[in-house]
Amino acid sequence: MHSGVVSRGTGPSRFVRIENGSDPLSLTRILLAEDDEDMRKFLTRALEKAGHDVVSYGEGRSAYERLKDEPFDLLLTDIVMPEMDGIELARKAANIDPDMKIMFITGFAAVALNPDSKAPKDAKILSKPFHLRDLVREVERLLAA
Repeated sequence: MHSGVVSRGTGPSRFVRIENGSDPLSLTRILLAEDDEDMRKFLTRALEKAGHDVVSYGEGRSAYERLKDEPFDLLLTDIVMPEMDGIELARKAANIDPDMKIMFITGFAAVALNPDSKAPKDAKILSKPFHLRDLVREVERLLAA
Protein backbone atom coordinates (compact mmCIF):
# COMPACT_ATOMS: atom_id res chain seq x y z
CA MET A 1 0.00 0.00 0.00
CA HIS A 2 1.28 3.44 -0.90
CA SER A 3 1.28 6.30 1.54
CA GLY A 4 2.42 9.89 1.43
CA VAL A 5 3.47 10.98 -2.05
CA VAL A 6 3.45 9.06 -5.31
CA SER A 7 5.49 9.98 -8.37
CA ARG A 8 3.64 10.42 -11.66
CA GLY A 9 6.32 10.91 -14.30
CA THR A 10 8.16 14.20 -14.66
CA GLY A 11 7.24 17.85 -14.71
CA PRO A 12 5.67 20.29 -12.28
CA SER A 13 2.68 18.08 -11.42
CA ARG A 14 4.52 14.77 -11.20
CA PHE A 15 3.60 14.17 -7.55
CA VAL A 16 0.17 13.43 -6.23
CA ARG A 17 -0.64 13.56 -2.54
CA ILE A 18 -2.50 10.49 -1.34
CA GLU A 19 -5.15 11.23 1.25
CA ASN A 20 -5.87 8.98 4.23
CA GLY A 21 -3.24 6.44 3.19
CA SER A 22 -5.48 5.12 0.42
CA ASP A 23 -3.89 3.25 -2.44
CA PRO A 24 -4.78 4.82 -5.80
CA LEU A 25 -4.03 1.53 -7.51
CA SER A 26 -6.74 -0.24 -5.53
CA LEU A 27 -9.67 2.01 -6.46
CA THR A 28 -12.73 0.11 -7.54
CA ARG A 29 -13.30 0.67 -11.25
CA ILE A 30 -16.92 1.23 -12.25
CA LEU A 31 -18.22 1.41 -15.80
CA LEU A 32 -21.41 3.47 -15.84
CA ALA A 33 -23.84 3.42 -18.78
CA GLU A 34 -26.73 5.88 -18.38
CA ASP A 35 -28.34 7.83 -21.22
CA ASP A 36 -29.72 10.66 -19.05
CA GLU A 37 -26.85 13.16 -18.91
CA ASP A 38 -27.87 14.81 -15.63
CA MET A 39 -28.37 11.44 -13.95
CA ARG A 40 -25.01 10.24 -15.28
CA LYS A 41 -23.25 13.30 -13.83
CA PHE A 42 -24.95 12.90 -10.43
CA LEU A 43 -24.12 9.19 -10.26
CA THR A 44 -20.53 9.73 -11.33
CA ARG A 45 -20.00 12.48 -8.76
CA ALA A 46 -21.53 10.43 -5.92
CA LEU A 47 -19.50 7.33 -6.73
CA GLU A 48 -16.25 9.27 -7.15
CA LYS A 49 -16.89 11.03 -3.83
CA ALA A 50 -17.26 7.56 -2.28
CA GLY A 51 -13.77 6.71 -3.58
CA HIS A 52 -14.49 4.85 -6.81
CA ASP A 53 -12.93 5.35 -10.24
CA VAL A 54 -15.86 5.90 -12.62
CA VAL A 55 -15.85 5.82 -16.42
CA SER A 56 -19.23 6.83 -17.86
CA TYR A 57 -21.00 6.66 -21.19
CA GLY A 58 -24.38 7.80 -22.45
CA GLU A 59 -25.15 4.63 -24.38
CA GLY A 60 -24.36 0.95 -24.24
CA ARG A 61 -22.31 0.49 -27.41
CA SER A 62 -19.59 2.95 -26.35
CA ALA A 63 -19.51 1.42 -22.87
CA TYR A 64 -19.11 -2.02 -24.44
CA GLU A 65 -16.20 -0.85 -26.61
CA ARG A 66 -14.41 0.47 -23.51
CA LEU A 67 -15.17 -2.74 -21.64
CA LYS A 68 -13.41 -4.76 -24.33
CA ASP A 69 -10.22 -2.77 -23.73
CA GLU A 70 -10.09 -2.36 -19.95
CA PRO A 71 -11.04 -4.34 -16.85
CA PHE A 72 -13.77 -3.06 -14.54
CA ASP A 73 -14.99 -4.32 -11.17
CA LEU A 74 -18.61 -3.26 -11.67
CA LEU A 75 -20.91 -2.50 -14.57
CA LEU A 76 -23.62 -0.06 -13.47
CA THR A 77 -26.13 0.33 -16.27
CA ASP A 78 -29.54 1.68 -17.10
CA ILE A 79 -31.71 -0.76 -19.05
CA VAL A 80 -33.42 1.47 -21.60
CA MET A 81 -30.73 3.19 -23.70
CA PRO A 82 -30.10 3.95 -27.38
CA GLU A 83 -27.98 1.72 -29.63
CA MET A 84 -27.49 -1.09 -27.10
CA ASP A 85 -29.73 -1.58 -24.09
CA GLY A 86 -28.41 -2.36 -20.64
CA ILE A 87 -29.43 -6.02 -20.71
CA GLU A 88 -27.47 -6.69 -23.90
CA LEU A 89 -24.54 -4.74 -22.47
CA ALA A 90 -24.69 -6.80 -19.26
CA ARG A 91 -24.79 -10.08 -21.20
CA LYS A 92 -21.75 -9.06 -23.24
CA ALA A 93 -19.95 -7.85 -20.12
CA ALA A 94 -20.57 -11.19 -18.40
CA ASN A 95 -19.12 -12.99 -21.43
CA ILE A 96 -15.98 -10.84 -21.31
CA ASP A 97 -15.53 -11.10 -17.54
CA PRO A 98 -17.76 -13.57 -15.69
CA ASP A 99 -16.49 -12.23 -12.34
CA MET A 100 -17.55 -8.64 -13.01
CA LYS A 101 -20.38 -7.44 -10.78
CA ILE A 102 -23.43 -6.08 -12.59
CA MET A 103 -26.10 -3.72 -11.30
CA PHE A 104 -29.06 -2.33 -13.21
CA ILE A 105 -30.38 1.11 -12.31
CA THR A 106 -33.79 1.38 -13.87
CA GLY A 107 -37.36 2.48 -13.69
CA PHE A 108 -38.26 -0.76 -15.47
CA ALA A 109 -37.28 -3.43 -12.92
CA ALA A 110 -39.88 -5.84 -14.30
CA VAL A 111 -37.95 -5.95 -17.59
CA ALA A 112 -34.75 -7.01 -15.86
CA LEU A 113 -36.57 -9.52 -13.67
CA ASN A 114 -38.33 -11.12 -16.65
CA PRO A 115 -36.67 -14.51 -17.36
CA ASP A 116 -37.07 -13.85 -21.09
CA SER A 117 -34.82 -10.78 -20.84
CA LYS A 118 -31.74 -13.02 -20.58
CA ALA A 119 -30.21 -10.63 -18.04
CA PRO A 120 -27.31 -12.18 -16.09
CA LYS A 121 -28.86 -14.14 -13.22
CA ASP A 122 -26.66 -12.68 -10.48
CA ALA A 123 -27.16 -9.05 -11.55
CA LYS A 124 -28.60 -6.72 -8.91
CA ILE A 125 -31.34 -4.17 -9.55
CA LEU A 126 -31.77 -0.72 -8.03
CA SER A 127 -35.11 0.82 -9.01
CA LYS A 128 -35.41 4.51 -9.87
CA PRO A 129 -36.02 6.81 -8.22
CA PHE A 130 -33.41 6.33 -5.52
CA HIS A 131 -31.31 8.53 -3.26
CA LEU A 132 -27.61 8.79 -4.11
CA ARG A 133 -26.63 7.46 -0.68
CA ASP A 134 -28.76 4.37 -1.39
CA LEU A 135 -26.88 3.85 -4.65
CA VAL A 136 -23.51 4.15 -2.93
CA ARG A 137 -24.61 1.76 -0.17
CA GLU A 138 -25.87 -0.84 -2.67
CA VAL A 139 -22.71 -0.55 -4.79
CA GLU A 140 -20.55 -1.03 -1.68
CA ARG A 141 -22.65 -4.03 -0.63
CA LEU A 142 -22.40 -5.63 -4.07
CA LEU A 143 -18.66 -5.08 -4.32
CA ALA A 144 -18.12 -6.58 -0.86
CA ALA A 145 -20.07 -9.74 -1.74
